[in-house]
Amino acid sequence: MPLDSFVTLGRSGLRVSPYTLGAMTFGEDHGWGAPVAESEAMITEYLERGGNSIDTANIYTNGHSEKIIGDYLAARPGVRDRIVLGSKFFANLFPGDPNGGGAGRKAVIAQAEESLRRLRTDYLDLYWLHNWDRGVPVEETLRALDDLVTAGKIRYVGLSDLPAWKAAEAQVVAHFRGWTPAVGMQLEYSLLERTSEGELIPMAGEHGMGVLPWSPLKSGWLSGKFTRGDAPVDTLRTGLVGGPAESDWRVIDVLHEVASEAAVTPAAAALAWVAARPGVTSVLIGARRLDQLKANLDAVDTRLSPEQTARLDDISAPVLNFPAANNRDLAPALAFAGATVDGRPTTVPLRRSAGQVRY
Repeated sequence: MPLDSFVTLGRSGLRVSPYTLGAMTFGEDHGWGAPVAESEAMITEYLERGGNSIDTANIYTNGHSEKIIGDYLAARPGVRDRIVLGSKFFANLFPGDPNGGGAGRKAVIAQAEESLRRLRTDYLDLYWLHNWDRGVPVEETLRALDDLVTAGKIRYVGLSDLPAWKAAEAQVVAHFRGWTPAVGMQLEYSLLERTSEGELIPMAGEHGMGVLPWSPLKSGWLSGKFTRGDAPVDTLRTGLVGGPAESDWRVIDVLHEVASEAAVTPAAAALAWVAARPGVTSVLIGARRLDQLKANLDAVDTRLSPEQTARLDDISAPVLNFPAANNRDLAPALAFAGATVDGRPTTVPLRRSAGQVRY
């Protein structure tokens, strides 16, 4: 799907590219990111290919990511208003200040002002709560965000990495109070992380939030750099948590087989799988080098066959907690009513015997 095949985000009129440029790697402040020139080259590459959605956060490289984007846009008048610019708040960049982060009113407004300053813009198109602040009533956070919308400093609200029940509560409260509801949900989602299918993704769909998956290549495990039997690749993930487990290798093996059949890279196949999943609006992709980003962007037109998709679905099927798995197992019994599983019609024939449902 070309980057200029724009789609609306959730229950809103905001149009975004099917792939969003993630800027977590912009800046070298953490010792592993991209230098300024490389970061700017990645923004240029993405925009010139027709992309319009850029995502960052106040915590990314201690605010440097936002500054890089802000300086880039300031040097190119007219570009800012043609893109969808999003940032996140929650992290505390001021050690010792108890109100320097989190989701309380004082912190929300201060973090918004600081992000606007670094991004050198008057408004954010999307402002995301980066995590759940257990110490703050959700009403306080939502009212502060609604006030920022009213003030014209943000256009839309998003939620990131919240439990499904808390995100659902936030949406209900926002609608009940007449405040600005969230239109998007960011969550980890890939062939190696599908547990969000249990609660988060169905919840997002029910409450009008488009899903933006992050880490669709599982920090490189699905990029093609990992092959069974070869020496481990030195990546950030392997340095922190080691290499793939056996269950991961089984998925990676099938991914390589499917990619070979489709004549694409494993990364392209993995990204195509995520982008085609029910509920997904825009996939967050990022890189530390321009050549990595180019390779990922080359994959946006990849299409897997139904048989190839089914093989990846089967090998990566997640173990879901109650009641998600139970509800999924019962879905074929409702096929007569048009029930679906993972967005696909249930086609398993229904047979009744001695008052029981069997399939």
